[in-house]
Amino acid sequence: MKIGILATGITPDALLGEFPSYAGMFIEQLGELEKDAHFVTYDVRFDEFPLDVKECDAWLITGSKSDAYGDEAWILRLCDLIRDIDQLRRPLVGICFGHQVIARALGGRVDKFQGGWGVGIHDYAVCESVPVLPETNRLALCAFHQDQVVEKPQRARTFLRSDFCQYAGLLYDDHILTVQGHPEFSITYERALIDFYEGAVLTKEQAMAARASLVNGSIDALPLMTWVGQFLKRRS
Repeated sequence: MKIGILATGITPDALLGEFPSYAGMFIEQLGELEKDAHFVTYDVRFDEFPLDVKECDAWLITGSKSDAYGDEAWILRLCDLIRDIDQLRRPLVGICFGHQVIARALGGRVDKFQGGWGVGIHDYAVCESVPVLPETNRLALCAFHQDQVVEKPQRARTFLRSDFCQYAGLLYDDHILTVQGHPEFSITYERALIDFYEGAVLTKEQAMAARASLVNGSIDALPLMTWVGQFLKRRS
């Protein structure tokens, strides 16, 4: 199985010595779960796009500090690629920015959330039965976002939601899966990211509240990442 990673962002330079890039996080974790998978990374920010949707069996779009509603040339081109992947019903997974830009490309709307930043561990209600997830009605993930999907595409089904993020997980037919939270993030990385952005994009109060959510917290990153791997493999 050949998985194309559409890299739309990267770990901050100051943290790259300790942590992998965002594309690298997925390659490491999915590679452990799906031994027959191999990966090709396209840094679409620098106009590195596949020549054909059929170059890979399945696709994944990473997180990014960019705005999914922006009109940069690479974002508009990515929206076109998403529509091509959808038309051919190739498996596609979107995380954070990927979740948002897929919603935009397929008829939804993304904007800055009036409730502010969603950082730290967030608890989501599972509102659609998903056979490959453990039997649970709650799912906890690391989050780091200010933008979110404010109007979902009509065809999308919501499977994760919270009071803070109404459309936290979306399914499109049987070949597109998107999540606002970060199954690739560890609590250690989330803490480092909070420390890095405190005083820059996060206020001291926001950073303190986010850190508090990490204390004695647990996340369901592995079950969700397992589903991501199975989804890409099964659908391809």
